[in-house]
Amino acid sequence: MNRKVGLWIDHNEAVIVSITGTLGEVKSIPSEIEKYVRFSDGAQKISAEEMSNRRVTNRLKKYYDEVISLVSDAESLLIVGPDEAKIEFKKRFERGKRNGRVINLETADNMTEPQIAAKVRGYYST
Repeated sequence: MNRKVGLWIDHNEAVIVSITGTLGEVKSIPSEIEKYVRFSDGAQKISAEEMSNRRVTNRLKKYYDEVISLVSDAESLLIVGPDEAKIEFKKRFERGKRNGRVINLETADNMTEPQIAAKVRGYYST
């Protein structure tokens, strides 16, 4: 049976809505990533800032990989979100040579899980 997935994602959380036939499932994945840290001038502080940003970047990669593992078998993937996370995620997803997948991007502000589920169902019902 084909699986259609809608994904709302930002740097804090991902909400996955899977639709298989007439059944739907919603799953939330927190990123557990702290915000980028900004420091004032100074060689040691720049080094600390770089280390912090590298740490955040590495955690983002792990977060995206965790989400990819949950949506990689989707025949069609709708990626929705308010910021650049959806674009970063799409690029990382496509690096996995997942040819034949239909991937669409849409911009949307913060949404509740029921709103995300309704958006995904509406998208795939047309």
